[in-house]
Amino acid sequence: MPTGKITKRSVDGLAPGEKDILLWDEDLRGFGVKTTPAGTKTYLVQYRLGGRSAPTKRFTIGRHGTWTPLTARLEAERVLRLADTGVDPQALALDYQRQQRDLGFAGYSDRFLIEYGKRHWRERTYAAAESNMRRWVVPVLGNKVLPGIARRDIVEVFDKLPASSPALPRNLFALMRKLFTWATERGDIDRSPFDQMRSPSSVAARDRILTDEELRLVILYAGDLGAPFDRLVLLLIITGQRRDEVSGMTWGELNRSRAEWTMSGDRTKNARAHIVPLNRIALAELDTLAGSDRWPQQGFVFTTNDRTAISGYSRAKSRLDRIIAAKVGRPLLAWRIHDLRRTFATNMQRLDVRFEVTEALLNHLSGARSGVAGVYQRHDWATEKRDAMDKWADKLSGLLTMDAPPLGEETRQADGVA
Repeated sequence: MPTGKITKRSVDGLAPGEKDILLWDEDLRGFGVKTTPAGTKTYLVQYRLGGRSAPTKRFTIGRHGTWTPLTARLEAERVLRLADTGVDPQALALDYQRQQRDLGFAGYSDRFLIEYGKRHWRERTYAAAESNMRRWVVPVLGNKVLPGIARRDIVEVFDKLPASSPALPRNLFALMRKLFTWATERGDIDRSPFDQMRSPSSVAARDRILTDEELRLVILYAGDLGAPFDRLVLLLIITGQRRDEVSGMTWGELNRSRAEWTMSGDRTKNARAHIVPLNRIALAELDTLAGSDRWPQQGFVFTTNDRTAISGYSRAKSRLDRIIAAKVGRPLLAWRIHDLRRTFATNMQRLDVRFEVTEALLNHLSGARSGVAGVYQRHDWATEKRDAMDKWADKLSGLLTMDAPPLGEETRQADGVA
């Protein structure tokens, strides 16, 4: 076999022939470069495991150009040291390739979401998990393999999260911990980096409730948003239901003759079917959306393309804030769309609605509807729920007719203005 010193000059000078040409380094035994008839030059190492009687094996380092003679020589020395200790470098390389293919975090997280998330989570939960994984976790861990991820890598994910989303760290912690627990249970890794790692502190519960005057302003100026967000805001206030439940409302869920909105379990947060009585204001708003009192039988109530429910709530809510500020000369105290639901619940108590009825209207399973009481207490409070919604309609009508300046004393005091 031809031998010589493998340098950049000697490798560049190798000319292709009719078959592969091998040049072995004269200084480092087993280190060589192969030139194919097409002119491709590849560095390689030849070694034995188990002495002279063992068969020779070849380990491909890589192509000339990607590797230089110097870096290839250093890699050849590493490979030969492994072989001298009885470790097969080829087997290690195959195991590394398998890890990259099967245990690379980017691909493994997709597999986790599909094989675990799709089976165990509701569609809304899955969508949130997929979005959080893609946006916050994969950019940091995507190029790493699962067995090589340490606690410091997890900490790096949290260090990059925005301070403006206080609930995000706790949600991501739960999601990532579940992924690594799943990987451990399947035997893909021996130990989770989350072992003995403390969960981020929970976010303090919000207690923002809109005053009567603030609620009146939201109702008055929601119309300036234009369709379909104008009616969406009003139906959120009127029904007291969750944002995604109202925005995803379909005509098939509504029954005008019974004045009811029925959601199946796959549309509610607690996976339980829920019936919401529709008071006179809700019926009037839905008549306006339908164009008459004969409602469609299918399709989304709130849509811009007749195929999907609307989104972009944050932009619409920001526009509403700007409209109110411009109309009354100052903004409302900071509030969120979900605060409308809390305001609805608080007003139920102010209207002397029983707590159990309020819980039934909100489709909550806490308190009187949870545990043993939830098993044996099967009353659906249908009549009481309808009476409560009628009281709420009277309250809202009163807000719109009350004699008050655009920015009432109640709002000014809440905003700290004397």
